[in-house]
Amino acid sequence: MNAEPHDAPIAPDEPTTTADVPPKRRGWFGRRSGWVKALIMLGVLVVLVSSGVAGGAYLLVSRYENKVDRAALLPSAPAEEAARSKQNWESGALNLLLLGSDSRATEPGGTSPIGERSDTIMLVHIARDRDKATIISIPRDSYVEVPAGGSWKGGKNKINAAFAFGGAALTATTVQKLTGIPLDGAMIANFASIRDLVDAVGGVEVCVPYDVKSTFSDREWKQGCHAMDGAIAEEFMRQRYNVPGGDFGRIRNQQLVVQAVISKVARNNLLYKPLELDTLLGIAADSLTVDQSLDLRDLVFAVRDIRPRNITYATVPYTSAGLKTPAGSAVKLDDQAAAEMFAAVRDDTIDRWLAENPPREPGS
Repeated sequence: MNAEPHDAPIAPDEPTTTADVPPKRRGWFGRRSGWVKALIMLGVLVVLVSSGVAGGAYLLVSRYENKVDRAALLPSAPAEEAARSKQNWESGALNLLLLGSDSRATEPGGTSPIGERSDTIMLVHIARDRDKATIISIPRDSYVEVPAGGSWKGGKNKINAAFAFGGAALTATTVQKLTGIPLDGAMIANFASIRDLVDAVGGVEVCVPYDVKSTFSDREWKQGCHAMDGAIAEEFMRQRYNVPGGDFGRIRNQQLVVQAVISKVARNNLLYKPLELDTLLGIAADSLTVDQSLDLRDLVFAVRDIRPRNITYATVPYTSAGLKTPAGSAVKLDDQAAAEMFAAVRDDTIDRWLAENPPREPGS
């Protein structure tokens, strides 16, 4: 009997996989482990309100709003910053923090037990014109300045350690310090939802651009298309070693599964089938914790005109995935390219920046 494919919490000295990872400015395509659950929630919402059923969107939000947990995920903001955020919700570009964790015991808004780390740290940028969105992953092992908070006295560490020491609020503070991007909201979602969502749509077909061999069973996915149920999709997404690009290949695998789920939802018109839609939204809502100040109706309004094809995925540029640090092997971000990317987000020109700085496939 093969063991269930679950990663252990990241120890401070856990090595970052570097096999097949190109050394320079590679890998800002794809996501971190666990990002899929948050993207699924956003993706289902985006598809829902942009598929001709937006008239009932507010009623649907009301139905599922009670299933969504609430917590203080963002630090207290000065009055001026709160006013700016309110204005952004009315007429400006929006930047949301999306976190993901496999832990079911951690209180998202509070201090997490040491060792509990966020597998996903993402920025969702919704353009001022509300016609497109960019989802940017910050590699979880990025070696950055983590401000003091919780039991942490401040200093350099892997960015996902912020969640361990000070919960979502310290992670948000760390992300804002790193990027210079004020946050207009925050959400946390549980990785367990992806398995249930794949099964809820009747399985998916995932087309893999390279060979992947499982480290949890004798399964192997050759280059080509493969039918997957929830359990197999979860196992596929957790592959970290026998995949081009190592941990960054796993990012790409997760993206492929999420795209397959959203495509299946659209292709089978599941949003127009009440029972199937109720199941999908129920799973998504059950997996989500939302900042106490985030109004889901405002979010529906913000994304109602965004089509799935206008959602762009990216990862912060890095120069190496084997930086030796007191916290163990870490990811060194490309300071210049990352600064350019963050500036483009602040200026609401990130789509142009990505077009001028095209991503590379893992291992290329």
